[in-house]
Amino acid sequence: MSQSYEVIFENNRKWQETKRQQCPDYFQKTSPTDKNPEYLYIGCSDSRVAAEELMGFEPGDVFVHRNVANLVHGLDMNAASAIEYAVSHLKVKHIIICGHYNCGGIKAAMLPEDFGTMNPWLSNIRDVYRLHQEELDAIEDEHLRYDRLVELNVQEQCLNVIKMACVQERYLLDGYPIVHGWVFDLRTGRLIDLNIDFKKTSSPTSRKSTTSPIQNGWSTRARKWVDGLEVV
Repeated sequence: MSQSYEVIFENNRKWQETKRQQCPDYFQKTSPTDKNPEYLYIGCSDSRVAAEELMGFEPGDVFVHRNVANLVHGLDMNAASAIEYAVSHLKVKHIIICGHYNCGGIKAAMLPEDFGTMNPWLSNIRDVYRLHQEELDAIEDEHLRYDRLVELNVQEQCLNVIKMACVQERYLLDGYPIVHGWVFDLRTGRLIDLNIDFKKTSSPTSRKSTTSPIQNGWSTRARKWVDGLEVV
């Protein structure tokens, strides 16, 4: 077995000791099953982006779901289950979709290459490009164009979260959860709130595609929910 694998358990032992030195009952505090984090963080699987660390939180403070390019779509039962559990059982107050600049999944989606079983997954990012093609094609600098696609992908995934029945129903009852779109800049370590205007971006007149979420079967109740959405 490789030395790099074995060192993980040695690192874990040192980590345990350090935590106990800092707080003798650290593990007793973090182990209860009744922890109720206020945040659901949906981010990319990229190894350079650690949710709790970049937010300055400890284990137990954030419920985390991660996948390639931080996507949320109706056929992904993994993401749907995480959101349902966070909203209906943990009663989170905030849902965060966090992308990051220099995202490999975003770049891969725009390459004319065969990625095998990842092709259907990456097609969701291509749909984001299609929806915003005019804006993106007008950006001459390739790096800036990819950065903007990262931001627009976050925006679209936020809208996908808003459309979920469990999110709508909980919001109508409690005024929560609030949906946020963030981007993490790997180049600076800065966390950026995109301050997305969901009322504007969900409007049919703001979308060139004929497959607007509202036009494509989005219920009247969902439209009312967006109209009353608190934007922070």
